[in-house]
Amino acid sequence: MDAHVNGHPTPVPDSTTATAAAHLRDGLGLTGTKIACGTGVCGACTVLVDGSPTVSCLLPADRLAGRTVTTVEGLGGDHPVQRAFAAHDGLQCGFCTPGFVVEASVFVDTWRAEHGDTRPDRETIADALAGHLCRCGAYEGIAAAVAAACAGEFDTAPEEAPPRFDALDKVTGRARYSADLAPPGSWEGVIVRSALPHARVRSVRVADERTPLVELLPPDRTVRYVGQPIAAVAAPTPEAARTAAATVAVDYDPLPAVVGFDAAHSPDAPLVHPTKADRADAPAYGEAPTPPAPWTGNVRGPGVLSWRGPTAVARLRSASAAGDPLLVAEEYTTATHLHSPLEPHVCVAHWQENGLRLFVSTQSVSKLADRVASHWDLDRDRVHVVTEHVGGGFGAKNGISADVRAAVELSRVAGAPVRVSFTRAEELTDAGNRPGTRTRVALLADRDGDLAAMSVDSHGDGGVSVGSSTATLAFLMYGRAPRRVRDFDVVTHRPPGLPMRGPGGPPMAWALEQAVDEMARRLGEDPLSLRLRWDGNVKRRALYERAARTDLWRERPRGPRTGRFRRGVGVAAANWLYLYGPRARVELVVENGALVARAATQDLGTGIRAVLADTITDRLGLPGGGVRVEIGRSSSVHGTGSYGSRTTTSMGPAAADAADRLRSALRDRDPRVPERGPIDEHVLKEALAAAEGLSVVGGRVRDRWGPLTPAMADDLAIGRGMSGAVHVMEVEVDTLLGRVRATRCWAGIAAGRIYSERQARNQCEGAVVQGVGQALFEERRHDPNTGAVLTDDLEDYRIPGLGDVPETEVYFHREGFEHVPGGGVGLGEVSVVGVAAAVGNAVFDATGWRPRDLPLRPDRLIEGIR
Repeated sequence: MDAHVNGHPTPVPDSTTATAAAHLRDGLGLTGTKIACGTGVCGACTVLVDGSPTVSCLLPADRLAGRTVTTVEGLGGDHPVQRAFAAHDGLQCGFCTPGFVVEASVFVDTWRAEHGDTRPDRETIADALAGHLCRCGAYEGIAAAVAAACAGEFDTAPEEAPPRFDALDKVTGRARYSADLAPPGSWEGVIVRSALPHARVRSVRVADERTPLVELLPPDRTVRYVGQPIAAVAAPTPEAARTAAATVAVDYDPLPAVVGFDAAHSPDAPLVHPTKADRADAPAYGEAPTPPAPWTGNVRGPGVLSWRGPTAVARLRSASAAGDPLLVAEEYTTATHLHSPLEPHVCVAHWQENGLRLFVSTQSVSKLADRVASHWDLDRDRVHVVTEHVGGGFGAKNGISADVRAAVELSRVAGAPVRVSFTRAEELTDAGNRPGTRTRVALLADRDGDLAAMSVDSHGDGGVSVGSSTATLAFLMYGRAPRRVRDFDVVTHRPPGLPMRGPGGPPMAWALEQAVDEMARRLGEDPLSLRLRWDGNVKRRALYERAARTDLWRERPRGPRTGRFRRGVGVAAANWLYLYGPRARVELVVENGALVARAATQDLGTGIRAVLADTITDRLGLPGGGVRVEIGRSSSVHGTGSYGSRTTTSMGPAAADAADRLRSALRDRDPRVPERGPIDEHVLKEALAAAEGLSVVGGRVRDRWGPLTPAMADDLAIGRGMSGAVHVMEVEVDTLLGRVRATRCWAGIAAGRIYSERQARNQCEGAVVQGVGQALFEERRHDPNTGAVLTDDLEDYRIPGLGDVPETEVYFHREGFEHVPGGGVGLGEVSVVGVAAAVGNAVFDATGWRPRDLPLRPDRLIEGIR
């Protein structure tokens, strides 16, 4: 019996093993239905079955027989919800958006039938969308969009274009992600992973020798954590590939392992990296190149960037011996956090006569193409990386990951395109993490309440990887008082970390900002006033003064609180380095009388498409929609990677330079083109028509004061000045159940000029969501004996939903970066660094209990307030 899918009769497979989601995507090509969690938790695969929202990843495909099915494509693009999501920017990467839109369409239609054109409150909307997750955290826009659609504001198409350049593609399901791009005849690849934490692999065999198999082992054939890739197999269908993978036999020579953080310190603990070569090859989880550091057993550090600070040490020791009450010395810990973008790592590889083509989910198109060419000894122009859209990354998708290695090698062996996609369990195990930390902070104030000394020692828990920078970042906070900062890594037989949004920053702020708040309590001083007095950063000082004037801060409760539910307000400050890519380029081409902007950059949902288009149209005075933007192809001019808060401040100035070069080239051909200012639309049209094929390339011009550092590897330089942030957070604490609910947040961000305001606000709102997740929910758990990750699905590893996060107001301080081309720097990192610390300080304000360990689990809170 057929199903009626989007109004058309469609055959249904007889198989009981295929899911409805897989059938819709691979069988019918309706790729707007996304598979993210595979367990019905995230809602990305939601479709309507007989008008009812249904998670299609759990529904057998044969159960669609005789049913009416509507996918996001079937909504047509003109449903009020789709228009509202686009207009209110209720999305970022867009991977979860089709599921949200499908669910919200039913809610809006039902609400209006029952309540007319009235707005539901936020809690009602959160309840309606409780089965959906957005890892980017675009919940403010989602709530606003649903409320506006319910009020009838989008029954007709809005006159203004949406703020996001690709919004309509994402709300209709037209946006194609890497798994959607597998060509016909693609095989499926499956990775076989280690079942042991430490072993040498003697051999790997597959039952059917005709099955393509490739090994993914390091040269010494040693595995160092449960889940490390060993081999990969491929077959024409996903079911056949999974069956073949289950027959792979791995012969291990087991070796002693150490999986506990404390156990790794023991002098007789098994060494994770026993030789000098092993230590040199240890994977890194820092954003910049990892500086050298000494090793003592499984402990690495302190690194060369550490600061010994003898004056600070002497003062702190003297204060400790004297029992000085103005010495705050405590230890703070953070759990391991997982990036978990909703689009899992995926690569489709295809060896062709003209080279190697990769459809891959990557944050760094140019860099990946360079690395692939080097790794497989290919000319750079024979590597073609295509990434139309990326479903989130947060630092996890920057290199040759296991999906890329497996797909490339399997395609060569199979003689066909091969797709390798991580399962959610693989994503939560071996796709990177923000390592846990154990940080000891000591602050000493003098009798005037000024900072007299600071010490920060931090130990990173990065599994087999190294690169802790938590203490080093603390060096850059709170003036120039004597200080000592030391970073260490403690390596274990657990999966490696990778840079995650503000690497090292949130753990630093969690420890330091709790200590600063404690010092304010001991001094009897307002926490904002103390920070204003200690902090010499002009931009953050402006944020403190603004924060002090907000209703959230002025009207906060004072004094001890009683009762089951207690409200508290806390504050935290943050900074981040100004990074940029000096090699950023944008090409402008005249094609068919129109302008096309091209670059091999990528957009994770931060809005670089709009930044490029808006910069060029503003520079030339073009009408809206006057530029077509094409990104995500390695054949274009070099584009900066979309990570490290450097994309906009690199690509925006390059686009402006390209526009200036185009104006000059057009003026050489047509003197009616003015040297500056808007170009008359008629003149521009004629000038472009006469310049068919004209191409100019703009680059990222030099800062007025020059860079702080020379250009480093991976197109990275550090500029002068630091961005800043101040977060004020309100929480409600349920002292009976030990639950904390973040209710309101004021986020002050100092990053100079804002290129695309709504998308910038969206980023900062999403940062608050991720920081609240870090503070209250997210914690990777592992087996204490083997190190195997136990939180390997989105039920056990919980990320926040709409009902878990505060209403957020974002304020931009737009001064301080006038020396930077374009006047603004990145804000994706600094906007997340202090959020969890603000939650912790708010909990202390509400309860009088000082939290020291993240996340703030109910058991910890109940134990602490007893």
